[in-house]
Amino acid sequence: MSSDGSRRHAPPHEAFSSSPTASRAQGAALEHASPWPHVEVRGQLSIARKEWLHTNGAGAYASSTIAGMHTRRYHGLLVAALDPPRRRHVMLSHVDASVRPIRQQGAPSERRASWPRWDLAKHQFPGIDPEVSSFYLERFDQDPLPRWAYALPGGELEVTLGLVRGENAAVLRYAWSGADPVMLTLRPLLAARHMHQLLRENGGISQKVELRAGARGEPGSGRDRPSVGEVRVQPNRALPRICFRYQGTFVGSQDWWRRFEYLGEQDRGLDFLEDLWTPGHFETVIGSEPVHLLVAVGALPEDEPENLLAAASAAIRAEDPGPRRPLLERRLCIAAETFRADAAARPGVIAGYPWFEVWGRDALIALPGLYLVPRKTEGAIRVLRAMIDAMQDGLVPNRLPDAGEPAEFHTADATLWLFEVARLLADAIGDTHPFVTGELLGALRDAFEAALRGTRNGIHITADGLFAAGRRGEGALDGLTWMDARVAGRAVTPRAGCPVELTALWAKGSETLARLARAAGDERLAARAEAAASAARRGFAARFWCDATGYPYDVISEQAEGEDAFCDASIRPNAVIAVAVDPACFTPEQAASLLERARLELVTPAGVRSLSPADPAYVPRYQGGPEARDNAYHQGTVWPFLLGFYARAARHFSTLGEHVIPLLHRLVASAAANEIALGHVPEVASGEPPHHPGGCFAQAFSVAELLRVLAWDLPAQDPGGAAGAPR
Repeated sequence: MSSDGSRRHAPPHEAFSSSPTASRAQGAALEHASPWPHVEVRGQLSIARKEWLHTNGAGAYASSTIAGMHTRRYHGLLVAALDPPRRRHVMLSHVDASVRPIRQQGAPSERRASWPRWDLAKHQFPGIDPEVSSFYLERFDQDPLPRWAYALPGGELEVTLGLVRGENAAVLRYAWSGADPVMLTLRPLLAARHMHQLLRENGGISQKVELRAGARGEPGSGRDRPSVGEVRVQPNRALPRICFRYQGTFVGSQDWWRRFEYLGEQDRGLDFLEDLWTPGHFETVIGSEPVHLLVAVGALPEDEPENLLAAASAAIRAEDPGPRRPLLERRLCIAAETFRADAAARPGVIAGYPWFEVWGRDALIALPGLYLVPRKTEGAIRVLRAMIDAMQDGLVPNRLPDAGEPAEFHTADATLWLFEVARLLADAIGDTHPFVTGELLGALRDAFEAALRGTRNGIHITADGLFAAGRRGEGALDGLTWMDARVAGRAVTPRAGCPVELTALWAKGSETLARLARAAGDERLAARAEAAASAARRGFAARFWCDATGYPYDVISEQAEGEDAFCDASIRPNAVIAVAVDPACFTPEQAASLLERARLELVTPAGVRSLSPADPAYVPRYQGGPEARDNAYHQGTVWPFLLGFYARAARHFSTLGEHVIPLLHRLVASAAANEIALGHVPEVASGEPPHHPGGCFAQAFSVAELLRVLAWDLPAQDPGGAAGAPR
């Protein structure tokens, strides 16, 4: 890596929204007690630059800054998953809204051009400072659907966005609170391209616009009941059409809007200019009744917009465990929902937003927090079943590419995490559950046998029981663990040989296989797996401990002696993973020693460093272009997900004893607060203070591991101030 799906119906309004006046009062009262994001903007663009994320349960998502001013190519109001949860395309980038008053009958006649108009959209264009123009956004809420409130002369416009559960469709709801109706203009700006690409003006785009006026219902009577129509366009003939259901009038005016700047992409050293296409705009009078714009890829949903919004809201609200749980745990439970693509025909875990896909390793590390903590065992089984179906040669795939290419298997540890998940799932549903004794045990047996006989990527078990992978020297095969960044074809963090955490995972995994095989009545397999676990632990004890550092070696050679023998004494967090996964590989004194060194050199308020600052290869900042970021990725960059492993190990072996518990709570709270997107935990942060967050703004295993720590590993305590129920 480099840098239930059915629609539920609820009464309209109640589940997802309230009047602007009521929501203002609720926001003030719940700002510090609610798990839902709330931001008082009050017209200050600087406050509205943080990002937000909203998903549909099947891989599609919407995301931007609070201001709606995109900073990434991945931002958009409808990023559709054309092969859920994969093949994600930015279809609808923006819907720019403007409001103007309506000249009342009997008022003096004026030219329309002289009427005031309030443009709500914000964009970054070359040479234009967006701070100069007026900004009307008063506040932003995501409770649970994204909602913007704009304070305008004569009233307030509230805009709610909801993605239709399990479908590539979005609903925009506009509610006006003012004494007089106003004219609302909505202009869709389309990208219709893969999320990793950018669109530039071109002659190949299809300008055809298909109109179906009055397609649903009869025209309304009065200004509060505008007529309904449909518009269909297919600007990119290689992609499905985009359909709109609108109220009011459509004015066709096909055109290009040019040179949008995405400054986040510029900061990452990538192309950052895009042109967007518009088929025209919608105009409607809005008064006491809300107005809706429904947008879909392929075909429009049949249900009413209010029902679609209510169903989306209900699905997300159901993820909140309620006020009896600590506030931070509630926030992480809500965040966890965004990564589960359970409504897809082939369910999976999105590794991170905005650019990561379905990754085997990431999904398995995240699965306990995403599924087992909230007791979604059936969902966990479906994800594991899909992963098992994709296995080859005893290996779990490392990556299922978003564009739909064949699965990739360039990994040594993804399969080992399957054993760890199997242990935890069996704890939850029982060793004799049909899925455990059938498909899961069969997959573990295949993986076990493949490792013993040797399989791709140089994976094999050494004579002294250690797990080995990769190849050093000429024709090197490396980058097979989670520290897998490469620059110019070279592994930045070479770990070919016997990495410390892989042997610990193998030892514990073999023990798990023995347990499950015995429960299924396969004593022969159980005995062989027990022997493998014992051999791995003996070999680990004999080879991995470094007396000079009081810390395990990070990687050792297969042979203890000889010309090619080596031991890498770098202080990295992989030993922390090892002691958390299989404490039996260490003596209590060794566990305490390594955790104390990790606490002093690796642990930060944002997560755990990937390399000690004392190492000459340490890179203090995660920043710059792709090469600079990849060079820093595992060379000191902080990873929040590693706090989960540190907390599990420190809970039992820290020299601080019980005093480590409040420290761990503070670390989890501070890492969760170091956010890029509201309510989410990022992928990484810089190694040095202030530990600026980076990478994906929402990372599955970051959220999952912090949630798992709070729910399973620490006594209930709320760092945010709310009381938690004892377990």
